[in-house]
Amino acid sequence: MSFVVDNSIALAWYFEDEHTPPVMELLDRIAEEGAVAPSLWPLEALNGRLMAERRKRLDRRSRQRLANFLHGLPVTLDMETADQACTISARLAERYRLTLYDAAYLELAQRRKLPLATLDQDLMSAGKALGIALLGTRT
Repeated sequence: MSFVVDNSIALAWYFEDEHTPPVMELLDRIAEEGAVAPSLWPLEALNGRLMAERRKRLDRRSRQRLANFLHGLPVTLDMETADQACTISARLAERYRLTLYDAAYLELAQRRKLPLATLDQDLMSAGKALGIALLGTRT
């Protein structure tokens, strides 16, 4: 596995107005090397698609294409996510004022010693504070 991917990156791959060179480079990298995500990733990804449809950013057919696209990516789900939720992830969420969902990505990157691919500003700030390498942005 080459990096931890969060939902903000996955959705950015689908929306052309969010295509930046760093984000698109990650798509190439994931195809070659794979990635890992917390076990909650499919739920968060589905929720992101539903919210995008409700906001008229995509229609039902596009939502299904996005579902197929994300399902086809070589992303391995981490089965220890739930085990870490009440301990390390909860402490990270409290310390950095994150949702528990975002803290799960942070915990996974820290535990596996992998870079974190995210566009979420709060998650980037927490990752920087912990010395986790960040991908997806030029900052």
